[in-house]
Amino acid sequence: MTQFAQTLRDWRQSRRFSQLDLSLEADVSARHISFLETGRAQPSRDMIRRLGDAMDLPLTARNTLLTHAGFAPRFPARAWEDADMAPIRAAISHTLQVHAPYPALALDASWRILQLN
Repeated sequence: MTQFAQTLRDWRQSRRFSQLDLSLEADVSARHISFLETGRAQPSRDMIRRLGDAMDLPLTARNTLLTHAGFAPRFPARAWEDADMAPIRAAISHTLQVHAPYPALALDASWRILQLN
């Protein structure tokens, strides 16, 4: 079994999709999903996009599927401190300020506190 096949199966099972459910959501045959999970078929970039959309995967998981299938990552990862994130930080800061006096905090995907009021 390839790395892509195992990753796809793990995500499908964690999202509680059967192969049939996933095939209906992604608009492909259940047989093709089975072939992807056993490594008998290789996915295209478009197929990985459709599977990611069907399972509502986070962008990091989609990048992982892409790299495991031999493609370059499509979604750039940025650190919280990057200059490109300044508008996001400003929006979150504003949201926390207007939420005062009630406590609020902003967390990342690993449950680390990024900002709080």
